[in-house]
Amino acid sequence: MSNLSVLSSRAIIGEYFRRLEQGATGWANQLSNYFTSDQAGEDYKWLGMSPAMREWVGGRMAKGLRDSAYTIKNKPFESTLEISIDDLRRDKTGQIMVRIGEQVDRANAHWAKLLSSLIIAGESAACYDGQAFFDIDHAEGDSGTQSNDISVDISAVPVPATAHGSTTAPAPEELMHAILEGAQAILGFKDDQGEPMNENARQFMVMVPTSFWKAAITAVGAPSLAGGATNIITTADGFGFNVQVNPRLTWTTKLAVFRTDGNIKPFIRQEEVPVEVSAIAEGSELEFTRRVHQYGLYASGNVGYGYWQHGCLVTLI
Repeated sequence: MSNLSVLSSRAIIGEYFRRLEQGATGWANQLSNYFTSDQAGEDYKWLGMSPAMREWVGGRMAKGLRDSAYTIKNKPFESTLEISIDDLRRDKTGQIMVRIGEQVDRANAHWAKLLSSLIIAGESAACYDGQAFFDIDHAEGDSGTQSNDISVDISAVPVPATAHGSTTAPAPEELMHAILEGAQAILGFKDDQGEPMNENARQFMVMVPTSFWKAAITAVGAPSLAGGATNIITTADGFGFNVQVNPRLTWTTKLAVFRTDGNIKPFIRQEEVPVEVSAIAEGSELEFTRRVHQYGLYASGNVGYGYWQHGCLVTLI
């Protein structure tokens, strides 16, 4: 019974809380703004741009919040682990704590899972302007028509013939070109007043499926590429690019470039109830009737689209 006392519900719940302190994964923090919620859903009217400075002529010209709001509704989420009393008693190698650790790791990765679903749906799901997040014809006010869903013909990239890859297995030189095209599109976006929106952008994340990972890290990190050509990305003074491989992406010919140093991010994380830990354990009816304990996680929140202007989908053709 001594081993059972070590793996009491108090010890197990303590392990849950210890690991939950690790929080969301890094790239989720880089690409999303975090907001708390105290109701079923939240409206985001501030997604239009604030007014630019203008010459004072005829008094002040106030600009209010946008008429169209983007609403994110909270959803409940749970994860429950059932452990038999016999397993608690017999566990000599810490395997139960390993399982608990895996459960919490998945809870900490839940934001990344939700955000990945948003990214994958970005060509069809609407953002605050009513268009798909990744779309060819965004337009607001004086912005003109703008596209953050572009294609790059890799056969036109000037590299030796032997260095060319394919749209599903591109060469580093081709990915370098595609990444720069995505960043260039972001740098050129204008707001609803016709003002440059990303003129101060300097930090970018390149999100790729696993099949692009090797070529992508070469594209952003190698000082020289095929034929000894200089890698423009590594010599772009003041600009930084980092590669984030995302195994959840179902893309085979696409990558995404995101601005990471803006005050408003491409996505929103909304949390109504942080992850809570509950247990049905010692002395419970469940223990008496089935000789098991249950440990559950619960959270309420959701994700949504922020600035489409801080992301660009690049399709290789």
